Amino acid sequence: MFDSRHIQTFAEVVRTGSYAATARDLGYTQPAISQQMKALERAAGTPLFVRAGRGLRLTDAGQVLARHATGILSTIATAHGQLKAITRLESGRVRVCAFPAANATLLPATVARVAAAHPGTRVELLEEEPPDSLRALREGRCDLALAFSTGHGGEATDADGDSDSDSEGGLIELPLLDDPLMVLLPAGHALAGSSRVELGELERERWIAGCRHCRGHFVAACAEAGFAPDIAFATDENLAVQELVAAGAGIALVPGMTLPLLRHTGLVARPLAPAVGRRVSAFVLEGHETAPVTALLLRTLSEAAADMERAASGSPRPEA
Repeated sequence: MFDSRHIQTFAEVVRTGSYAATARDLGYTQPAISQQMKALERAAGTPLFVRAGRGLRLTDAGQVLARHATGILSTIATAHGQLKAITRLESGRVRVCAFPAANATLLPATVARVAAAHPGTRVELLEEEPPDSLRALREGRCDLALAFSTGHGGEATDADGDSDSDSEGGLIELPLLDDPLMVLLPAGHALAGSSRVELGELERERWIAGCRHCRGHFVAACAEAGFAPDIAFATDENLAVQELVAAGAGIALVPGMTLPLLRHTGLVARPLAPAVGRRVSAFVLEGHETAPVTALLLRTLSEAAADMERAASGSPRPEA
């Protein structure tokens, strides 16, 4: 059975090429490093290094172990992170990792409701675009992730778009809302008075593109409409997109959930025909969905998302 500390030291020896350099980097003595490597070789049942001048060369067995060492250490780190996540949840503390639009719209309403009803629950917010948010979840750096999928090739999330469970990654998905894309136009644009805009009508426009995942969705939608967009600018900043469109530098596709953030009076947002959108979901690690604080947050997110969809459609909120 391998000792994880020995594997970590082995990986460092492979990186530095010598026991002496590894000892300096890890703060051990050189004999201590040598003893750890001898213990690892005993566990492996074969030599892992041979001398090559003043350095070391991996044996065939050593090369095999070196190929697996990074994965072994990554798995251990992920397990450690997930165990820490359980400790956080048991103490009533939950870390949420979401993309910027969700952090600016869906999460504030959710956090406010949780704080009002359960003041002892602490919600901490992180910001990452998918799939980085899902990677943070798997590694235990957060307890719940908000991500989106588009339905085009190259999903923004790395979860299975057709299932509530990502069996390979051990994730549970809770779909929250369908988020339509809107075309953002200057108020004086020829199509600003249209109730809906066909994407093909915008073939000759200059465009402001968003984050790299949103950009991929946008380019794929344009390809389906029969053209390649002329992207003049690219920015992740919602206010920058608004200012660029208002200044006449181009037009943009923006998620419908960001419309409450529309502050510029010189802009109009129009839905696309046919509709183009993405699905926004919450993800948790399998087995963590039953933790009281996670269940509370999932329930509150679902309520806030339903309110957001009702507000976008103009429907009144049902009486309790």
